Amino acid sequence: MTRVGLYLDLRIPPGASGADVYRRTLDRVADAERRGLEAAWVTEHHGFADGYLPAPLTAAAAIAARTHTLRIGTGVVIAPMLPVETLAEQAAVVDLVSGGRLELGVGAGWRAEEFARVGADHRARYTTLEDHLRRLPGLWADGTVTPAPVQDPLPTWVGARGPRGARLAGRVGAGLLWLDPALVAPYAEGLAAGGWPREQGRLGGLVNVLLADDPDAAKAEVRAAARRNRESYQGNDDAAPKPGDTTFPRLRVLTGEDAVAAVREQLAALEGFPVTDVFCFADLGGLPGEVVDRHLELVTDVLRPGLVDVRATTPVPVGGTP
Repeated sequence: MTRVGLYLDLRIPPGASGADVYRRTLDRVADAERRGLEAAWVTEHHGFADGYLPAPLTAAAAIAARTHTLRIGTGVVIAPMLPVETLAEQAAVVDLVSGGRLELGVGAGWRAEEFARVGADHRARYTTLEDHLRRLPGLWADGTVTPAPVQDPLPTWVGARGPRGARLAGRVGAGLLWLDPALVAPYAEGLAAGGWPREQGRLGGLVNVLLADDPDAAKAEVRAAARRNRESYQGNDDAAPKPGDTTFPRLRVLTGEDAVAAVREQLAALEGFPVTDVFCFADLGGLPGEVVDRHLELVTDVLRPGLVDVRATTPVPVGGTP
């Protein structure tokens, strides 16, 4: 089925307390789960002035401890920056704490500065990512890494915004964590090259909408927060998202009903594989509390039921050996 979730980067706006941001976020996720939320996804960057979340699996464990049913995804862990054994250990612990609710999304990363901080090879990041994904099941199966996760296989995803990453996702039998029709064909090519059945494929990713009863009134606050977020990337890397970048979906502020229509249209453009997960930002960092809280209510009370009749067929579990 298609799960509806929230995307969390845990930015700390100017003048705010980091501890308060984390506490409020965990409270909001727990409340959203009570309202029917099906998933929460966390992301990763390092060295941002606004404290952009640097430890996604730590945050995932905290979400696991506060929730009971929702899936907990990483979108994504920058896997080539970690030894594969460390990634295997941390992922297993989150899966155990959550009782088998982890969706392990990994990516190659793009910021050379982040790799330099830990002495990782930025140029080899795609090769390292693929090697990590191929080795993970064996590390758990043969007891090299203990404890093992609850799920066998553990669902894995590759976050990719281009054909190289999409083919890599297919070759290793992972889900593709980006909703771009242009990536469906290279993803299918990767599945075939890796010897995986087409039924193994699944898609998921960001639907970049913020819901409000009065979108025009909310847009002024959203613009200020979005501007701060864009500026946080300035000077980091030529690959940073920029205004007008067509590979990164523009944030739209919509009513609940209009958001349902927009997401349905986005999903209708994707053919060939089930879309099992969609998520939208929970906050942009610094939005007024009442704007965030109403957005979350509309996500659970309007967007989620509005997508019920486009639920996807559940695919073959992702992971393991073809």
